[in-house]
Amino acid sequence: MASVSGTMKGFYRQRKSHKSSSKSSKKSLSLVSDVTQSLSPKDDVNEHEEMLRQFDMNMAYGPCIGMTRLARWERAYKLGLNPPAEIEKLLKGGKVQADCLWDGHV
Repeated sequence: MASVSGTMKGFYRQRKSHKSSSKSSKKSLSLVSDVTQSLSPKDDVNEHEEMLRQFDMNMAYGPCIGMTRLARWERAYKLGLNPPAEIEKLLKGGKVQADCLWDGHV
């Protein structure tokens, strides 16, 4: 029979925390913050880009992953979802980004 010390510390051995585990959690947090910073609306965007971002976020017109904004607008129009005509004018004008907000992030 093994000798028993008088305290619980003797029965349950304590483990030292490893510093590498805190580094890995810091890395994952920095990756999350990088993604959220790239998607944050604090970037200097003009009024037209903000309208297009709102169009991208509105799920009433269907998903936007894997297609251009104009293709999504046209699909919504064909399905009778009444997408805003202003968006079509912006997209056909060619002075705005054709890809959706989530392109390359998902």
